[in-house]
Amino acid sequence: MHETLRTTVVGSFPQPRWLVDRDMLASRLPPRIRAKEIWRIPDDHLAEAQDDATEMAIRDMERAGLDIITDGEIRRESYSNRFATALDGMDIDNPGTAIDRTGHPNPVPRVTGPIRRARPVEVEDLAFLRRSTDRQVKITLPGPFTMTQQAQNDFYPDQRALALDLADAVREEIADLFAAGADLVQIDEPYLQARAEQAREYALEAINRALAGAAGPVALHTCFGYAAIVHTRPPGYSFLAELNDCAADWIAIETAQPGLDLSILEQIPDKSVILGVIDLSDPSVEPVDKIASRIREALRYLPPERLQIAPDCGMKYISRDLAIGKLRAMVEATALIRSELKQP
Repeated sequence: MHETLRTTVVGSFPQPRWLVDRDMLASRLPPRIRAKEIWRIPDDHLAEAQDDATEMAIRDMERAGLDIITDGEIRRESYSNRFATALDGMDIDNPGTAIDRTGHPNPVPRVTGPIRRARPVEVEDLAFLRRSTDRQVKITLPGPFTMTQQAQNDFYPDQRALALDLADAVREEIADLFAAGADLVQIDEPYLQARAEQAREYALEAINRALAGAAGPVALHTCFGYAAIVHTRPPGYSFLAELNDCAADWIAIETAQPGLDLSILEQIPDKSVILGVIDLSDPSVEPVDKIASRIREALRYLPPERLQIAPDCGMKYISRDLAIGKLRAMVEATALIRSELKQP
């Protein structure tokens, strides 16, 4: 594995059509409650099918040349609901409603009691990944602030109190994930951008509580939403400089689709960065030189050992062939930059 400019994914990889109804998935907002209707496989064979599809995703990421891989989030209906709906205190049978970042209402879990993690949620997913590859592995879970925004609070006195109990559940999960062999754990916090005003009130407190005592490196991913769902991008991050004070070691950001000026990296001078260089709204494989130029620009602000290279966001909504093509181009562009760095 390369020690500098390591390549990775943000989290998700395309689920095959034989496993999920991709048209149904793409026609709706990302599910916050369970969405069992997307699975094409009967319940008694679903776990085996998910294992097989996960194995395929792992092999695809290995063949593309990635240094750090995930399980592709193949077993998930969305990046967040697998974890959130497994927590005690979340009523998923009688859901509430919350406004999604697109401005539309979306069914969400209703918080009706104390949030507690009764059992490990993603540890078996991580264990399957760990024994299926000799690459470094990363696993993702939703962050406490984003989960707070994706629930209807009918129990806690305020959103901060809910976020802090969600942080405790995340912290317990992170401990078990590192104990099970994770090289890197990532929490996903896209709602830091969609709800920046609320984030300034309690997000850092909740995030730091979730990451306290982590036994290994932790990344925090923040973005503007899936390209397939959220079609417009602001000119910059509304909550980025604040993350320089969070406990995460790595900050994962998207920059390709919004075409951001990479001087924004100066806002988080104490952090290492997982840089999104692949535009998932582009239905073609970007030229290697174009991707390489994004990496070169980032190196004006960060040394290579503090930079990982990734797509902008999860690849869940694009085709498998396009995902593989884009990852191969990203790996080739990264190899080109590595070779340039070795020149005298």
